[in-house]
Amino acid sequence: MPLEIRILDYGDIELESSFLVLGRDCGRTRRVPVLGFLILGGTYPIVVDTGYRSNQIMETLGMRGLQFHENMIENQLARHGVRLGDVRYVLHTHCHIDHAGKDDLFSMNTTVVLHRREMEYSVSGLMHPQYPLPDIKHLVDRLHTKGALRFLDLDISGPVEIIPGVFCEAANAHTEGSMNVHVHTADGIATICGDVIYDFNDQIVQPFHEISDGEPRVTGNHGTTKRQEKGAIKKLLSNARYLLPVHDRPAKVEHGQIVGRLHDLVPGPVVQSLPVRNWFPA
Repeated sequence: MPLEIRILDYGDIELESSFLVLGRDCGRTRRVPVLGFLILGGTYPIVVDTGYRSNQIMETLGMRGLQFHENMIENQLARHGVRLGDVRYVLHTHCHIDHAGKDDLFSMNTTVVLHRREMEYSVSGLMHPQYPLPDIKHLVDRLHTKGALRFLDLDISGPVEIIPGVFCEAANAHTEGSMNVHVHTADGIATICGDVIYDFNDQIVQPFHEISDGEPRVTGNHGTTKRQEKGAIKKLLSNARYLLPVHDRPAKVEHGQIVGRLHDLVPGPVVQSLPVRNWFPA
């Protein structure tokens, strides 16, 4: 059975617009989804990112959480016939507040997988309070429980295969330990890219206040250089058939261009076509 990705809807958050796209609508609030991903078709289900712990915890960043009963991770998995105990691996693109908040709902028999550099980065204090205490303390508990945590040294080893058709690779953007998850589907590579991309339209299709041809706009929330951010986005556009960020709906890519949007299933039908913009030669 080919691998497929199902979208998990963990609710929304409201935050300042320039947090998402550098310099855009400073002081204005924007509402965005918080998505997770369920990889099916292998021996065991795999979850990528687990959302935020509670509406209240988002207030520590001056953001508003909009998470309701139907957005609870157990309810989102149940829509696809999956229970928490069925999940073999939880992969983290990174461990920010809205990505690793529900790990403690999974038993220690489920292995949480992350780039070791992300664990180091999370306790460095460089992006505090984006790594909240209860989330990181739980990862420390896993660190001292056999088989509950798996570190990848992607900056040294290169890409690592978790199961046949699912590879993790260092993103080299957003945080120092962010990673992309490449899923080999029947229609090409679908890359779950965390927060390397926040907003397809204003970063890529019509990049906000960029004047150079083929130049993406960076986010307003990154711990690496702007050159690293731009290069990481260009790499994603060059190598993937589908791109799945956490705060925007998935996109289909053809010849380095965003050509359409998807909703609940990847691969799946395009629900919104976009005008073609010539990013790279075919």
